Amino acid sequence: MSYYQYGTQTTNQAGHLSIGGVDTIELAHEYGTPLMVYDVALIKQRIAGFKQVFEEAGVAYKVTYASKAFAAIAMYQLLAAQGVGCDVVSGGEIYTAQQAGFPLATASFHGNNKSAAELDYAVTAGVGTIVLDNFHEIDLLDQVLQEHDQKIDVLLRIAPGISAHTHEYIMTGQEDSKFGFDLKSGQATQAFEKVQALPRLNLRGVHCHIGSQIFETKGFEMAAKAMIDLLAQWAKTGFTAEVLNLGGGFGVRYTAADQPLAPQEYVRDIIAIVKKEATTANLPLPEIWIEPGRSMVAEAGTSLYTVGSRKDLPGIRSYVAVDGGMGDNIRPALYEAKYNAVLANDPDGAAVETVSIAGKYCESGDMLIWDLPLPQSQPGDVLAMFVTGAYGYSMASNYNRNPRPAVVFVENGQSRLIIKRETYADMAHLDLNESPSHL
Repeated sequence: MSYYQYGTQTTNQAGHLSIGGVDTIELAHEYGTPLMVYDVALIKQRIAGFKQVFEEAGVAYKVTYASKAFAAIAMYQLLAAQGVGCDVVSGGEIYTAQQAGFPLATASFHGNNKSAAELDYAVTAGVGTIVLDNFHEIDLLDQVLQEHDQKIDVLLRIAPGISAHTHEYIMTGQEDSKFGFDLKSGQATQAFEKVQALPRLNLRGVHCHIGSQIFETKGFEMAAKAMIDLLAQWAKTGFTAEVLNLGGGFGVRYTAADQPLAPQEYVRDIIAIVKKEATTANLPLPEIWIEPGRSMVAEAGTSLYTVGSRKDLPGIRSYVAVDGGMGDNIRPALYEAKYNAVLANDPDGAAVETVSIAGKYCESGDMLIWDLPLPQSQPGDVLAMFVTGAYGYSMASNYNRNPRPAVVFVENGQSRLIIKRETYADMAHLDLNESPSHL
């Protein structure tokens, strides 16, 4: 193979890229492009790997999928079948999980500005845990619980002042952040005291998230130590933490330049440091929660595009345009994210030129990949762009009034449509078609 393979990707007898035993050219013909293809076997493999590390270590744990990476009814159903929880960050994600029949008692609700309506929805829908992010939210949730005469489990999100080695826009654990209660200034302990005084809020422990696309474990070790030190302080009041949630952010391989650890290695290190620090602090070992999102679905996702126009600038660059772009994957424009791709009809073909893959949107920044070595391409060829399973569809838009793509699951030689392609009518169905006599 001339390309780095993920999951069940291979080159089949027809010489085409195959995923889950399904020919990607056939997928493009059946469902159209742009098309998001998810390798279900790889998602299951990742889930099993995370769980296995905890089981082998013999510790209490919870694996919770970060829904923001990719949320859909079929995804929540897959998670439920594999016995993992989910974290949700909006009323819309709660609704989708609810429609999927997901057991919301295993869900956690995150967010730095949850509305009263969203908190009300979470409580009435039976979401199991609310991750409290600020003082305003503590008051809002307590008010909602009083109205419903209920209690609920909560965690306090702590900003531990640790900056992971990652893109500045996706660092969320450092001091200067919109997320969580600051540790250094004493906000965390103020929040602890406030929540402890409210009998409807059952504080089970703490949560932190230090960033995304992290390639080393040092940041997690520092975060774990900071959290255990904090819990040791609180233990002097008689409080015993049941849960320590260290979030997610485990890195994945987008291109050959990325060298992440195997997903399980992050967890193995997290378990070791939490055990060590809890023993040093003379604290009972809390239940360890993690929230993988990207590392569970990114490499399982492949985007299929149809090649269209071409622009050659001698001595400068050759642009090859596809029928998608920033509307279905904003990450290159937003984060300067890097990707790799092959021609799905000739994945092992020798590269004969270097081209840049342009999207179809009316923005000069709508570029998916710069300087990609490829065989000679023709209009109508199918381009397969790898590792698009996280934050592609979930951040998709209707910019330029383009419909969002269809999404399919593939496994064991079968494909299943899980999200239909939007139509023009779908995009316009909320528009009011009236001609007022005056404004």
